[in-house]
Parts: sequence; C-alpha cells; structure tokens
Amino acid sequence: MEHLKDWNKSSWQKYPALQQPNWPDEEQYNQVLQTIAKLPPLVFAGEIRDLKAQLAQAVRGEAFLLQGGDCSEEFSRCTAPNIRETLKVLLQMAVILTYAGGKPVVKVGRIAGQYAKPRSSDTEIVNGEEIPSYRGDMANSVEPVAEARIPDPTRMLQGYNMAAATLNLLRAFTRGGFGSLHRVQAWNQEFVRQSPMGRSYERLAKQINQALRFMDTIGIPTDTPQLKQVQFFTSHEALFLGYEEALTREDSVDGGWYDCSAHMLWIGDRTRQIDGAHIEFLRGVLNPLGMKVGPKHDIDEILAIIEKLNPDNEPGRMTLITRFGAKDIEKYLPPLLRAVKRAGLNVLWSCDPMHANTFSAESGHKTRDFEKILSELRCFFELHWAEGTVPGGVHFELTGDNVTECIGGARKLSDEQLSQNYQTTCDPRLNAEQSLEMAFQIAEMIRS
Repeated sequence: MEHLKDWNKSSWQKYPALQQPNWPDEEQYNQVLQTIAKLPPLVFAGEIRDLKAQLAQAVRGEAFLLQGGDCSEEFSRCTAPNIRETLKVLLQMAVILTYAGGKPVVKVGRIAGQYAKPRSSDTEIVNGEEIPSYRGDMANSVEPVAEARIPDPTRMLQGYNMAAATLNLLRAFTRGGFGSLHRVQAWNQEFVRQSPMGRSYERLAKQINQALRFMDTIGIPTDTPQLKQVQFFTSHEALFLGYEEALTREDSVDGGWYDCSAHMLWIGDRTRQIDGAHIEFLRGVLNPLGMKVGPKHDIDEILAIIEKLNPDNEPGRMTLITRFGAKDIEKYLPPLLRAVKRAGLNVLWSCDPMHANTFSAESGHKTRDFEKILSELRCFFELHWAEGTVPGGVHFELTGDNVTECIGGARKLSDEQLSQNYQTTCDPRLNAEQSLEMAFQIAEMIRS
C-alpha cells in the first residue's frame, strides 16, 4: 500500500475532472454530499472481496464474467417488475453459459447505480434551442426543455435511495429462492417461451430439472445454498466523483478504502486520462475496476493506466472492456493483447460488442444489428485463441422487456419494426429473446 501514501478519498479534487455536471448551487451540492456520506453503504467490503476473488478465477479461464443491464437506468423504471425482468434475463443467460458452456459464471448487473451518463458536449440543440445535455437521471431530466435540464444535486440523493431500493429487492430475489436452480423454467418469459430461443431454453431447463431429480433420488441434497441462492453483484460507471467519494468508506474489519456505491466500478473511454481525477480517485479504492477501451486509445497509455490502478498486478482487480466494433476489432485488439501479455499484466479481458456497433436506421432510430454484435464477439474469442490469451467475459446493454431496439436476431427484427416498442432514452438494448440467443452462441464459443 506504499503507493497510496499520498491518496485520500478527496485527493481527486486537485485533478481535472471531466464529465461532471455544472451544478448551479455549490452550497446545495455540498450539503447533499454530506447527507449521502452519513447514510449506510449500499454494498459491503466483504462482498467486494468475494467478487474480486471470482474475477481472479475468470482471469485464469476458470470462470466467465457476464455483465449486463440498462444503458442508463431511469428513476421512473425503478419498479419491482422491471428489476425482476432484468435479473431474470441475466439469470437465464448465466444458466445457459454455465450449463451449456461448462464454466461457473460471475454475474454482475449494470444496475442499482447506473444513473449517470457521459456526453460528448455540455449542451445540445433541441427544437432550435441550445439547452444543457441530459447527463442521466442523477443529474437532470431527459425532458427536452431548458428548465428540466438544469443539474439538480438532490437527484443524487434520489439516486442513492433508488439504488438502495433496487439492491434491497435484488438481495431478496437472489437469497430468497427466486434464483434457485429449481426455478429455471419459471424464469422464461411468456413472450419468449414460444420463440425458437425460448424452446431451446425450455429444453435446457428440463435437463437441469432432471439432473436435480437424479441427485435427490440418489440421496444428494439439493436444498443447499449453492443451488437455492445466487451471488449477484452490481456495477456502474464511476462518473460523478462527488457521489462516489461520499459513498467511499474505510473497512472496519481489514482496513482499506472501498467505494460502497457498487461492487465493481468502471471507467469510461472519455474519462480515463492518466493525470485526470477519475484515475486518481479509483487508484485508491479496493473495488474491482473495469476500463473501457475504444479505437482511440494509445497502447502505452493503457499499460501505464493499468500499472497505476493495479501496481501490485493483483488478478481480479482490472478488467479491460474492449469496444472496437465488428469492422475494427481485428485491427485494434491483437496489438493490445500482445502488449498487455508482454508486460505480464494480470487483466480480465471482456468484450463490449454494443457501443461501437451503433448506427442510425432509416427510420431515424438509433439501433444496433444483432449480427454485427455477434460478429464482434466471435472475433473477440478467435483473436484471443490465436494470441493464447483468455477471453474472459462479456458486457451487454440489455433488458428483460420485449423492446424493439436492436434489429436482427432469430425473429429478424427489421428497421420498420423498431417503432413498435422502442423505449430507451439512451442506447438501444437487446431484448430478453435476443439476450438468450446471444447466450447460446457464447456458450458454444466458451465450450470451444
């Protein structure tokens, strides 16, 4: 911990902090943060250490990371049905990857805190008027009028409360029997059930039920926590640093500082400046960290950031989430793999096949093509195999709802159908059926 002598949870304030809202009332902003700093932590240091240990297994190829959820959570969608449906599709994907892929799956949601979003500009033009950009529900409202877009610090307190409510329900579901392997068939949604993917999932669920019945028959108990409970972790992009600092606490058991807003935090492509506030803040907390890496990266800088964030080269601490796009992954991923391997750095390699495959359809909707997403994933696995490195995880924007936001998939959703149920205020997400289809495809790649 020698390298943390000059770090404290406020030291980031001496560095340039990008992507922070322009809070109009500094006194109110500070009061809100003081209130949040006195509230209980959302997650606990012991849970964070558990996640890090599981991610260390994925670094070695002994487990696989599944990270997914909304692009940007909305306060209005913090309801029991929405939380349940997102959890349900992630549990379904995890069971497919575990059973068909043959590896334990580390389940991490983009949930219970993904309320802030980076933007390329502080303002945008709406109906001919220049107004502040929407920076996520924790800063302002998506409503396209100037007054609603003024950043309001009380929304951070609301974000804390929404995250607490979400986590409360997730803990109840995952510890209270909803996540039990005895319920795998009950996770299948009605709108998915009759689809090709739904039928494939039903077959797999029946095989699991038969295996459980066999265990019961020969006297092996199936009411153990391993079969009845699920470990589910939370994550979000660590963007608004005042909020993250307010939830950073010193562990009373083992010491060390943990950002207790989520189990895992990631740093975006726009905020990973080596001399910036985000890197300064995150180098001192002991959570597992993700870092998005897009086409506009400098390999030497990436290596330097990894060494700054993980000077002890601890497996499970750093996850590199690559987002190059189907057409560019073959150009950018191999040199990065070779450089990290040459430097002997322990990182978990994860693929975000969503962000760089976004385009505007003729209908005007922002969308992604299922085939392009799958193509980037296949390339990700093949390039790792070629380099002798471990393809250790995937990172998706998805929902359990029957949305029509990404084209393609088994039902061949077309451009014309996007308007049927296009709900996102941010980026297009895979729906439950497309998510299952993706999971079956990934399971085959893991098994290879």
